[in-house]
Amino acid sequence: MRGTGLRTISAVFEDAVERGSSKDWLTYEDETYTFAEAYRAIRQVAGALAELGVERGSMVLATPRNTPAYVFTWFAATYLGAVLTTVNPKSTKEELTGLVGQVDPRVVVSDSALRDTAEAAVSSAAPEATLVMVEELMQSRLDPPPAAARPDDVAVMIPTSGTTGRSKLVMQTQRAYVMAGEGFPYWLELTESDRLMTSLPLFHINAPSYSIMGSVAAGAGLILLPRFSGSQFIDWSRKYGATEFNAIGAMIEILMRQPELPNDADNPLRLCYTGPSPPKERQLEIERRFGFQIVCGYALSESPYGLIWSRRTRPFGTLGAPRQHPTMGEINEARVLLPDGRGARPGEVGELQLKNPAVMAGYHDMPEETARVISDGWLKTGDLVEVNDDGTYTFVGRQKEIIRRRGENLSPLEVEAALEAHPLVSEAAVVGVPSELTEEEVKAFVLPTEGATIDVSELRDFVADRVARFKVPRFFEVVDELPHTPTGRIAKHELPRERTSAEYDFDPQPAGKGESS
Repeated sequence: MRGTGLRTISAVFEDAVERGSSKDWLTYEDETYTFAEAYRAIRQVAGALAELGVERGSMVLATPRNTPAYVFTWFAATYLGAVLTTVNPKSTKEELTGLVGQVDPRVVVSDSALRDTAEAAVSSAAPEATLVMVEELMQSRLDPPPAAARPDDVAVMIPTSGTTGRSKLVMQTQRAYVMAGEGFPYWLELTESDRLMTSLPLFHINAPSYSIMGSVAAGAGLILLPRFSGSQFIDWSRKYGATEFNAIGAMIEILMRQPELPNDADNPLRLCYTGPSPPKERQLEIERRFGFQIVCGYALSESPYGLIWSRRTRPFGTLGAPRQHPTMGEINEARVLLPDGRGARPGEVGELQLKNPAVMAGYHDMPEETARVISDGWLKTGDLVEVNDDGTYTFVGRQKEIIRRRGENLSPLEVEAALEAHPLVSEAAVVGVPSELTEEEVKAFVLPTEGATIDVSELRDFVADRVARFKVPRFFEVVDELPHTPTGRIAKHELPRERTSAEYDFDPQPAGKGESS
């Protein structure tokens, strides 16, 4: 059933092979695989996994780096109908041991660089599991059994970032990845002549569901980068002929902080997909400099179907409207609820909820956590958005990150944007910290641009000209680096909430002069 979202991941790949077996698909550094060559490698890896006892419903855990071998392993596991848990390869031994124990996999796939860590985790948490190196899987010449997966089978479990204790493992189905792959080229108007480039990690949802599955569904090329590099990214696009790329976190701003060159726009890129939306003026500045157009959207591991800009309008500053499927029609609903349960009207801010066939199957082995976020098929995203008159939504912030100060709610996002508008600020993070009175105080962690020295009093005045008084941070701390999650977002849960000797404390009085604590 081509193009209906009711297929399996392997069926989508088989269609791509049928349409263009000799066409180049995957490029990684100096390696290139046609669709047929890639499918042959996928089947060989599937044969090796089957020999190790992997079948439909088996638990497999992998530590995927951005390499072809791990891409083939991802497809091979989903071909067999196994449930693949994808883990950050930079996880500590303790983190990996905890996840191995939580998943209890039949097979763990790692690589020679991680062998010692993987062996320790498996022997400690799942001694019955088989540990295999991905290099060994690639040497297999075994034929696999017939594809066993079904569209509603769980395909991948994604550990959510920022958790403590047991990870919440998002169970995403074969159908969700297929629908995302079919939808992505439709939303961005991509064709088989495009070449999608990604440096985003294989252990998250963005690269596999959009760049990888999108390229397969469209019959387009895929360029897999081992990592992101602000200084080399545009040159890589020229080298590989990339026409589209996905960005999250601070990636685009990192590109903008590179030394400006007269040939910045002389590249093959025409589209960038990212979110949340930058301010209109900043977006147009980025587009003028690099010559590509930015399309903004919103999604999350729990649903790759979220919001997206329409294909014919550019609703600057928004996350767009609900994504729909190219052939299945209106299958995605969005609503915004106020704390009292009423639906938000234009101009009001509430929690975004989604209902579509790509919503996760739940959190693995956590029925209570699942029930808290899914009710009657509606996914509670935990994100606050403002409803717009045109049917689009504007991102305000994470519900759990909203800061309550002096009887007012404020979004760290707005304050961070004001801070990052300063020419000497490379990146900023704003958090709520304990107050000696009630509610919270606001603290800003600020990373200067390379070689810059920030006058904190001047920076505070700069921000005070751009946001309401109650939003201006009381505390400022200039840092050498900010912690990030594997997907590029600032890991705010790792920032200290207690007083530090390095911070500046601006007493919130009219004089507003700063002094170091």
